[in-house]
Amino acid sequence: MQIEATALADVKIVTPRRFGDARGWFVETWNAARMTEAGLDLPWVQDNHSFSAAKGTLRGLHYQSPPYAQDKLVRCSRGAILDVAVDIRKGSPGYGKWVGVELSAENGQQMFVPKGFLHGFLTLTDDVEVQYKCTELYSPAHDGAVRWDDPAIGIDWGTDAPILSDKDAKAPLLAEIGTPFQWGRA
Repeated sequence: MQIEATALADVKIVTPRRFGDARGWFVETWNAARMTEAGLDLPWVQDNHSFSAAKGTLRGLHYQSPPYAQDKLVRCSRGAILDVAVDIRKGSPGYGKWVGVELSAENGQQMFVPKGFLHGFLTLTDDVEVQYKCTELYSPAHDGAVRWDDPAIGIDWGTDAPILSDKDAKAPLLAEIGTPFQWGRA
């Protein structure tokens, strides 16, 4: 398993090793011992799986506030996505900055998105499936979102007209949420 840093130090790209032969391939998408060796020893408690039918579907930018903040390990098991993380920890040198990585069934990469980061993705193909592990259970009372096109963040999604849920279309700007995260705190 290869673990790489991104432009935002706490966001990591995890690339599991694929073992292939004439039949296809096998991969461990998560291994407690290897993750612990890489400093990602986390108490995963929930797995999520989403399906998006149409290319250009954007889900995000989402977060869960403390005490139900979530670390996520995201992978695309069908199709391809642009996966994005945005640092919203007050006092962080990376505050308001984003990193985006293409995750696909073909490249097998995963993105680790820690607490204190917004998360979202745009589908780059039709019929996309995304799976992710979370370190905290979903809590509707702690669920939050920021507008996908917030000019203060400036994410280059590659589209001006994504397919959005009502919740995501009506999400507030980053400056309006009063971020509940402080850099240097868990």
